[in-house]
Amino acid sequence: MAEEKIYLNSESFDEFKRQLVQLIKNREVDAHYWNKNFTHFSRWASHVTGRALAFNIALIVILVWVISGPIFRFSDTWQLIINTATTIVTFLMVFLIQHTQNRDTQAMHIKLDELIRSVENARKEFLNLEDLEDDEFKQFKEQHSEDINSNDS
Repeated sequence: MAEEKIYLNSESFDEFKRQLVQLIKNREVDAHYWNKNFTHFSRWASHVTGRALAFNIALIVILVWVISGPIFRFSDTWQLIINTATTIVTFLMVFLIQHTQNRDTQAMHIKLDELIRSVENARKEFLNLEDLEDDEFKQFKEQHSEDINSNDS
């Protein structure tokens, strides 16, 4: 059986991108489903892993691994097991922690914005500071730091 070679030129790549974008657009319901489930899972995982029990279990696993070292003669496989396990757990936890932090930060901003809106003499320019570009944020911070310093004098 002869192998058929497929050559990718710019036209076929553009067509591939177009089809991929169309697939993504048609799957908005699926994206909502996965986002919702990931949010539920990340909340649950953050809750579980943030407990003392989770820390104690991790500590026990490490102690068992250390104690088993002489049994396995500190082999490469023995080392590889803990290295692989900790790498996988760390990699996954980065995404879970980041997702949870993003949600918490967004909720905090919404609450703070509501407080600013509800206080009569509050300065409304403090709303949505998180949306400023870095240089705009720096300028805003410098301007208001000068205001605060001049009021302290």
